[in-house]
Amino acid sequence: MAIEKKRLNCIVCPMGCEINIELTDGKITKIEGNTCKRGEMYSKEELTAPRRMLTSSVRIKNGMLPLLPVVSSSAIPKDRILDCAEALRGIVAEAPVRAGDVIMPNILGLGVDMVASRDMER
Repeated sequence: MAIEKKRLNCIVCPMGCEINIELTDGKITKIEGNTCKRGEMYSKEELTAPRRMLTSSVRIKNGMLPLLPVVSSSAIPKDRILDCAEALRGIVAEAPVRAGDVIMPNILGLGVDMVASRDMER
Protein backbone atom coordinates (compact mmCIF):
# COMPACT_ATOMS: atom_id res chain seq x y z
CA MET A 1 0.00 0.00 0.00
CA ALA A 2 1.66 3.23 -1.24
CA ILE A 3 0.69 6.44 0.54
CA GLU A 4 1.47 9.73 -1.17
CA LYS A 5 0.85 13.24 0.14
CA LYS A 6 0.23 16.33 -2.01
CA ARG A 7 -0.30 19.97 -1.16
CA LEU A 8 -2.29 22.44 -3.28
CA ASN A 9 -3.26 26.06 -2.93
CA CYS A 10 -6.90 26.42 -3.87
CA ILE A 11 -7.55 29.04 -6.57
CA VAL A 12 -11.36 28.90 -6.55
CA CYS A 13 -11.97 31.78 -4.14
CA PRO A 14 -9.90 34.55 -2.50
CA MET A 15 -9.31 32.48 0.67
CA GLY A 16 -6.47 30.59 -1.07
CA CYS A 17 -6.68 27.62 1.29
CA GLU A 18 -3.70 25.31 1.55
CA ILE A 19 -5.16 21.88 0.95
CA ASN A 20 -3.45 18.66 1.99
CA ILE A 21 -4.38 15.55 0.06
CA GLU A 22 -3.53 11.98 0.88
CA LEU A 23 -3.56 9.33 -1.82
CA THR A 24 -3.46 5.61 -1.13
CA ASP A 25 -2.51 3.52 -4.14
CA GLY A 26 -3.31 6.50 -6.38
CA LYS A 27 -6.81 7.10 -4.96
CA ILE A 28 -7.75 10.12 -2.88
CA THR A 29 -8.37 9.00 0.70
CA LYS A 30 -8.21 12.29 2.63
CA ILE A 31 -8.61 15.99 1.87
CA GLU A 32 -7.91 18.54 4.62
CA GLY A 33 -7.45 22.29 4.87
CA ASN A 34 -10.26 23.50 2.65
CA THR A 35 -12.76 25.86 4.26
CA CYS A 36 -15.52 25.24 1.72
CA LYS A 37 -16.89 22.46 -0.47
CA ARG A 38 -15.51 24.18 -3.58
CA GLY A 39 -11.97 23.57 -2.33
CA GLU A 40 -12.64 19.87 -2.02
CA MET A 41 -14.09 19.73 -5.54
CA TYR A 42 -11.14 21.76 -6.91
CA SER A 43 -8.65 19.38 -5.29
CA LYS A 44 -10.29 16.30 -6.74
CA GLU A 45 -10.46 17.81 -10.21
CA GLU A 46 -6.90 19.17 -10.06
CA LEU A 47 -5.50 15.72 -9.28
CA THR A 48 -7.64 13.72 -11.69
CA ALA A 49 -8.49 16.01 -14.64
CA PRO A 50 -7.08 19.53 -14.33
CA ARG A 51 -8.74 22.23 -16.43
CA ARG A 52 -7.86 25.84 -17.20
CA MET A 53 -9.40 28.81 -18.96
CA LEU A 54 -7.57 29.86 -22.12
CA THR A 55 -7.05 33.51 -22.96
CA SER A 56 -5.31 34.41 -26.17
CA SER A 57 -5.64 36.60 -29.24
CA VAL A 58 -6.37 36.07 -32.92
CA ARG A 59 -5.68 38.22 -35.93
CA ILE A 60 -8.54 40.41 -37.09
CA LYS A 61 -9.12 41.78 -40.57
CA ASN A 62 -10.29 45.40 -40.98
CA GLY A 63 -10.19 46.01 -37.21
CA MET A 64 -9.06 49.09 -35.29
CA LEU A 65 -6.25 46.91 -33.92
CA PRO A 66 -4.40 43.97 -35.50
CA LEU A 67 -5.33 41.48 -32.74
CA LEU A 68 -8.59 40.54 -31.03
CA PRO A 69 -8.49 39.12 -27.48
CA VAL A 70 -10.40 35.87 -27.06
CA VAL A 71 -11.24 33.63 -24.11
CA SER A 72 -12.61 30.12 -23.76
CA SER A 73 -16.29 29.91 -22.82
CA SER A 74 -15.39 27.36 -20.14
CA ALA A 75 -12.31 25.55 -18.86
CA ILE A 76 -10.31 23.31 -21.19
CA PRO A 77 -8.38 20.18 -20.18
CA LYS A 78 -4.95 21.40 -19.13
CA ASP A 79 -3.14 18.94 -21.40
CA ARG A 80 -4.94 20.41 -24.46
CA ILE A 81 -4.13 24.11 -23.84
CA LEU A 82 -1.14 24.21 -26.20
CA ASP A 83 -3.08 22.35 -28.91
CA CYS A 84 -5.88 24.91 -28.63
CA ALA A 85 -3.43 27.80 -28.77
CA GLU A 86 -1.92 26.30 -31.91
CA ALA A 87 -5.39 25.96 -33.48
CA LEU A 88 -5.99 29.66 -32.87
CA ARG A 89 -2.88 30.64 -34.85
CA GLY A 90 -4.70 30.17 -38.15
CA ILE A 91 -7.87 32.05 -37.21
CA VAL A 92 -8.55 35.47 -38.72
CA ALA A 93 -11.71 37.22 -37.52
CA GLU A 94 -13.50 39.92 -39.51
CA ALA A 95 -14.41 43.26 -37.91
CA PRO A 96 -16.78 44.41 -36.57
CA VAL A 97 -16.93 42.00 -33.63
CA ARG A 98 -18.86 42.28 -30.36
CA ALA A 99 -17.71 40.93 -27.00
CA GLY A 100 -19.18 37.46 -26.60
CA ASP A 101 -19.26 36.67 -30.33
CA VAL A 102 -18.10 33.11 -31.02
CA ILE A 103 -14.82 33.31 -32.92
CA MET A 104 -14.09 29.57 -33.01
CA PRO A 105 -16.89 27.17 -32.10
CA ASN A 106 -16.16 23.83 -30.43
CA ILE A 107 -12.38 24.19 -30.47
CA LEU A 108 -10.73 20.81 -31.16
CA GLY A 109 -14.07 19.09 -30.54
CA LEU A 110 -13.84 19.83 -26.79
CA GLY A 111 -17.31 21.39 -26.58
CA VAL A 112 -15.80 24.78 -25.72
CA ASP A 113 -16.16 27.92 -27.84
CA MET A 114 -13.54 30.65 -28.14
CA VAL A 115 -15.31 34.00 -27.80
CA ALA A 116 -14.27 37.62 -28.28
CA SER A 117 -13.54 39.33 -25.00
CA ARG A 118 -13.98 42.89 -26.36
CA ASP A 119 -15.72 44.80 -29.10
CA MET A 120 -13.69 45.58 -32.19
CA GLU A 121 -14.90 48.18 -34.67
CA ARG A 122 -13.78 48.49 -38.27
